Amino acid sequence: MDACSTVEERRFSAASSVNHDEGFSPRGRTFYAITSAIIILLALSAASQAQKPAGASVTADLPAGTMQAKATTSCLECHEARIILQQRLSKAAWTKEVDKMTKWGALVDPADRDALIDYLSANFSPDKPPYDPQRTSGGTASRK
Repeated sequence: MDACSTVEERRFSAASSVNHDEGFSPRGRTFYAITSAIIILLALSAASQAQKPAGASVTADLPAGTMQAKATTSCLECHEARIILQQRLSKAAWTKEVDKMTKWGALVDPADRDALIDYLSANFSPDKPPYDPQRTSGGTASRK
């Protein structure tokens, strides 16, 4: 065996025996793992926010009215406006929908509940024309 191979073997065995967790207590390793997970989640959240179109206003799509701001804060916290815009429900169905969403955590002040239902049923009732979403010219499909 020559001297060079012996030196290389010693370097390799010394490097492979290093424990990278040395100096970290189990609590320190847990903290490091949690911190890493939080950083990853924040990065993923930022990436998903970046995918939303810049300058898009969530209130621009909802019809003007006394309850537009309440609908925005209550409904658009979880949904995009198009979810509401495409609905065509009766007043009874809107009542069930608002009550269901309130049970699921939507923040609707009880004093605003009936006015919100009136706003939704007036603007998104079955007698309204179907929702026709705006199309961008960037798509390859053509409309006939």
